[in-house]
Amino acid sequence: MMIRSILSVRTLSAFAAVVLTFLFADSASAAEAEAVGRSLIDLTAPFSVGLVVIGAAYGISKLAASAYESMARQPEVSGSIQTAMIIAAALIEGFTFYALFICSTK
Repeated sequence: MMIRSILSVRTLSAFAAVVLTFLFADSASAAEAEAVGRSLIDLTAPFSVGLVVIGAAYGISKLAASAYESMARQPEVSGSIQTAMIIAAALIEGFTFYALFICSTK
């Protein structure tokens, strides 16, 4: 069911629009880029930062949702679940900061 939602017409058309934008923007600036020596439209760092932030937000939201569901089902172990959730969230945020640092260095 999830694959069906990922492969929907809306998702595929949005992905195709992004890919075509990147392809045509790069080929449109190819003549100017040869004179300068680099691409005039360099979206690598902002695009990768956006992917990192979206991935981290998705990971932390899934983590919190699962932890709260587990705490609702077994309230007697909510302390240990909360501790594990905080540790996992800190690891996700640490990796996110590391990835943002790598993406921003150029």
